Amino acid sequence: MTRIYFNEVVTRDGFQNEPHFVPTEDKVALIDGLSHCGFAKIEVTSFTSSKAIPMLKDAEAVMGQIERVPGVEYTVLVPNVRGAERALACRAEEWNLVMSTSETHNLANLRMSREQSFAGLREVVAQAQGHAAVNVSLSTCFGCPMEGEVAESEVLRWAGRFADLGVRGLTICDTTGMAHPRQAAAMARALQTRFAELQITFHFHNTRGMGLANVLASVDEGIHRFDASLGGLGGCPYAPGASGNICSEDTIHMLQAMGFDTGIDLQRLLTLARHLPQLVGHEVPSQVAKAGRINDLHPAPPYVEALRQGLTP
Repeated sequence: MTRIYFNEVVTRDGFQNEPHFVPTEDKVALIDGLSHCGFAKIEVTSFTSSKAIPMLKDAEAVMGQIERVPGVEYTVLVPNVRGAERALACRAEEWNLVMSTSETHNLANLRMSREQSFAGLREVVAQAQGHAAVNVSLSTCFGCPMEGEVAESEVLRWAGRFADLGVRGLTICDTTGMAHPRQAAAMARALQTRFAELQITFHFHNTRGMGLANVLASVDEGIHRFDASLGGLGGCPYAPGASGNICSEDTIHMLQAMGFDTGIDLQRLLTLARHLPQLVGHEVPSQVAKAGRINDLHPAPPYVEALRQGLTP
């Protein structure tokens, strides 16, 4: 069966909106633990302004202290040329660049037009040449909470402009959890037809409870790379009431139960997930961490054996 690859985003996308700072040593320990779970990529941190995202003010320290496990790519979010310089110094293997396919969301989130974002990111792509792979995350591809529907043609147009710059991959983001399975399937078909040479990743949120259904619809159409966040942490500040990203352990558990090869040591991952509430100071959306795997059996109540004996002829 097709291998499904996962990019763990908890320490960047998951942590960035958390209200209480997670100490550097705890971030490093978590990333080191995740590195031995079998992820294809780990998005470690972001080289944005520490004033904008105080949680990630220790980006250089974290990148300098993590264990680099062979077979795992360590990626960072690079917002601009200054961020690119920092990423170069830290030897990040992949740079993740972000802009929105919605003009309004881009203005709200990045405080610039899409054309201004593209011009800046084009410079970053040029800086990466010979130093790091480049992935572009396109936000609000399945809908914008301020504009509504984002046309598939608009997503393909921006994807094409970045493909023309020579990027390695595209991440198609359901930033505010507006996607539904038929839409996800149609987007998967369109992207693979147009950009078969690129590494295509889908990034879903579970804001309206359709995250895992969207993953299945995408897998059925041939998508085999997904972002996910330990515990389901994360969320977009421009989606009122939004819950976080799809939960890594829940998604991986589902796919493994269906017979897919994810390459993930789920038991090791669940150990990390069960420690996460202590790390962030609150409960997290994870279901499997609470309920256990479907093949984790439990002893029957003591009276069952007595009833069983009573039924014996």
